[in-house]
Amino acid sequence: MTAVRTNKDLLLKGVKHFAYTIVLMFTAPIVLWQAFKNQEHAFYIPVLIVGIILAIAAIAMGFYSVQLIMNALFNSSKKNK
Repeated sequence: MTAVRTNKDLLLKGVKHFAYTIVLMFTAPIVLWQAFKNQEHAFYIPVLIVGIILAIAAIAMGFYSVQLIMNALFNSSKKNK
């Protein structure tokens, strides 16, 4: 039985994606808050749409980065399947 080792390159990629996720997790609520604070402004709808897109991207990046880290830890790459 061979020892299972962590794929360090994939783990580093997952940690980088977590950093992007954290940035998005702070940026999205701030943009949404600015949109709702200025509802009478002409750019209310575009800023609201950008905030919603950032929030969805934060959720998606969170799932993707967790998937990358799990694949790095348990060596379940798509090439082996």
